[in-house]
Amino acid sequence: MKKYDVAIVGAGIVGLAHAFQAAKRGLKVIIFERTDQAEGASVRNFGMVWPIGQNAGELYDIALLSRQIWLELNDEKVVEVDECGSIHLAHHSDEMILLEEFVSQNTHQSEIIDATEVINRSVLVNKSRLLGGMYSPTELRINPRTASHKIAHWLSKKSNVEIQFNTSIIKIENNRMISSDSRSWEANKIMICSGSDLKTLYPDEFIKSKLVLCKLQMLKSVSQRKLLNTQTPHLASGLTLRHYSCFENCTSLEKLKQRIQSETPELDLFGIHVLASQFPNGEVILGDSHEYGDQITPFNKTEIDELMIRELKKVIRLDDWTIKERWYGVYAKHPELPVFDHRVNDCVSLFVGTSGAGMTMAFGLADRYWNNLSRN
Repeated sequence: MKKYDVAIVGAGIVGLAHAFQAAKRGLKVIIFERTDQAEGASVRNFGMVWPIGQNAGELYDIALLSRQIWLELNDEKVVEVDECGSIHLAHHSDEMILLEEFVSQNTHQSEIIDATEVINRSVLVNKSRLLGGMYSPTELRINPRTASHKIAHWLSKKSNVEIQFNTSIIKIENNRMISSDSRSWEANKIMICSGSDLKTLYPDEFIKSKLVLCKLQMLKSVSQRKLLNTQTPHLASGLTLRHYSCFENCTSLEKLKQRIQSETPELDLFGIHVLASQFPNGEVILGDSHEYGDQITPFNKTEIDELMIRELKKVIRLDDWTIKERWYGVYAKHPELPVFDHRVNDCVSLFVGTSGAGMTMAFGLADRYWNNLSRN
């Protein structure tokens, strides 16, 4: 029976980040993925690395570290990374007031830009009623459909990394992992990075964890001719200001929330805020909504898609609003922690629940984890 220093269950971005850090430290690593490549939240997202959405201090620093690692992977020709930045758009005065308050706190790399500058930086923006926006240079664009696969392929070429695709680990006994086809492996340390699967391994631990599942609906437009081979920042609307906790220290947030609740209560019902991420082929990923726990069903709601498109039309302009693809993703979220990092025993640890910020946080969180482990 083969034995490894580290075994990782799950080849999504969180599992790959841990494999990357462990291999970097010279450890012998094996990764297990139950399908032929990751197909969960790691591929069903905007492709946004989004430091601007993290709280000031440690979490923002971790996000910036992740950003640095993504850029290193770009330099290594592993994945293509676009340093696109982001703009939070203001089409209402209370949105502009909040953005100005946020920038004045000097906690994030950001600046206020006027409407003319917003338009100069993005051909996607709806100019009508545009007051200005907040620009941040730290955000990255990565193709979510291919990034995890490319990183896994790159890691598999390393002499100290092995990946077992189409392999479901269904049982762990001490340091021994058993697959659904009765094969087994041993490792000194086992990391469970199972994403939204909280039932296959250690379900009792996950029940006690306070983790909740979140479902989000997303869309992709057909290619827009005006966007071909152009580079535009990620775009966020004023609705986004009530979604990310980094804005909660702004005293003007409550007034904005009250206006949105009064004018469009249906948005709060489905947790809708809107973002747009444009890719070199001219397609735009659009979203998203948030349904939690018992609200989640396997079926998408047409009403949610229509509401998202309605709100998107207020802040961006597409020449063709034909939707090419519709899908949903599910991620695990902890109400208090940036990630659920739980030691089951001396050998096994659970590391899940990055609250939809896996692309932004995984590499930095994994780096912190392995640094702390080496100190202890």
